[in-house]
Amino acid sequence: MSFATEEVNNLAQRIDWDKVDGLVPAIVQDFQSSQVLMMGYMNKDALAKTGETGQVTFFSRTKERLWTKGETSGNVLQLKNIALDCDNDTLLVKVDPIGPTCHTGTTTCWDGDSQEESQMVWLHQLEQLLAARKSADPDSSYTASLYARGTKRISQKVGEEGVEVALAATSGDKAELVCESADLIYHLLVLLQDQGLSMNDVINKLKERHK
Repeated sequence: MSFATEEVNNLAQRIDWDKVDGLVPAIVQDFQSSQVLMMGYMNKDALAKTGETGQVTFFSRTKERLWTKGETSGNVLQLKNIALDCDNDTLLVKVDPIGPTCHTGTTTCWDGDSQEESQMVWLHQLEQLLAARKSADPDSSYTASLYARGTKRISQKVGEEGVEVALAATSGDKAELVCESADLIYHLLVLLQDQGLSMNDVINKLKERHK
């Protein structure tokens, strides 16, 4: 029995199924960016299948059957964690989305233009863009040209931008400090992607040190 299955079985026993008429709301969130992606409903069988397969499965109220997200499109939601709220009647499902979540082809089922985008969501989207540039034509963008020049050059740029940040702070020029810090973070993200890492790995390390 996998860890996911054990966790899900424990949650299933705690859910007040009578209160929710056998269907518990499940809010789906990107585990890296914390962006809310969609909301569905799970019955006991859907929850159990989610734990067994590691792919989020719902109960479709229109089709009246279990429905694994991405079963036709391939845009599955890989399970990372599930939590139950304090009233034992709503699930928070954290996932690694493979492709866009919404059937319209967008990342989330909510209109992004009507929401204030969180800083972490934007940063995650930037990382995705930088990752996509790794295989792009070096002439197509500055980022692609950096990848083409190799790890040594990217590392040099991180070092150069770090010095520029320190100089801006020393001079007391706050506007320049912001600009140079943006350059530093950009080049650091490129370096992390070059090494097969992400800002999430750095954040996890900071969390470890904070304990």
